[in-house]
Amino acid sequence: MSLTERQARIVRCAREWVAEHGEAPSLRELAAAAGLASASTVSYQLRRLRERGVVVETRGRRGGGARCPYCGR
Repeated sequence: MSLTERQARIVRCAREWVAEHGEAPSLRELAAAAGLASASTVSYQLRRLRERGVVVETRGRRGGGARCPYCGR
């Protein structure tokens, strides 16, 4: 299985983040570490990686949690 250059960079940056900080990065932190402009780009690439069997842990809110009824956060 070969990863694209961007996917490999995301995996490498996530591993380096965990080694340095002791916890998984958020999507925004991972985007910044990988030199990407958007957290949504990271989210898209993480979905593609999961399809290939590569799981990259991130921290933050999981879907389905309690959210503010006004702003959705």
